[in-house]
Amino acid sequence: MTDRKAQLAANLAKVEARIDAACAAAGRKREEVTLIVVTKTYPASDVRILSELGVRHVAENRDQDAAPKAAACSDLPLAWHFVGQLQTNKVRSVVGYADVVQSVDRSRLVAALSKEAARAQREVGCLIQVALDADESGRGARGGVGPGGIEELADLVAGAPGLRLEGLMTVAPLTGPYAGRQRAAFDRLMELATLVRRSHPAANMVSAGMSADLEQAVAAGATHVRVGTAVLGVRPRLG
Repeated sequence: MTDRKAQLAANLAKVEARIDAACAAAGRKREEVTLIVVTKTYPASDVRILSELGVRHVAENRDQDAAPKAAACSDLPLAWHFVGQLQTNKVRSVVGYADVVQSVDRSRLVAALSKEAARAQREVGCLIQVALDADESGRGARGGVGPGGIEELADLVAGAPGLRLEGLMTVAPLTGPYAGRQRAAFDRLMELATLVRRSHPAANMVSAGMSADLEQAVAAGATHVRVGTAVLGVRPRLG
């Protein structure tokens, strides 16, 4: 085993143990929570190692990094999640490899995703990104739509050719009433997810929690946690 593989295996085991403990504390089954490893800024070689170690879900937030990496790893049994703010001029590229886009936050993006998914004859899963640092109809500092805009976007995605409404996603906000209150933020996301499922029962995915707060997300009921640093290490500085 290479040094890097040994390092990733050890880190992955620690994260899995944290998820196990969080599920036990919440009275949940381990299989209710899916780990997504955020591989942004790390090379395709790390993605290959993670696949060898049993990881099946990876995430990226920049198309210019993700597209070549996904192409280099196209032979692997992986689901690719796009989690960054997505500009419409990058949609065609992202639809080429992403199985799920977790950052859907405006109608123009829904239209662009639907057009390209239909052109590529693919079905792309979509999560509505919820901004808990925004007012009801506003947008968040790191993307996302305020709670008042969720229902309209969910209906748009559900009715769009080539798209599949999967559920909701959030990033614990740095400002606003939920700043520093991750558990409260994730509880609010779960409330909103329950409302969405009244109209769209199959939209049962809730993506929340990262390296620092995955326990709070699992306790609240998240189905997917997005972990980067705790698995891959401190990220290299971007030039």
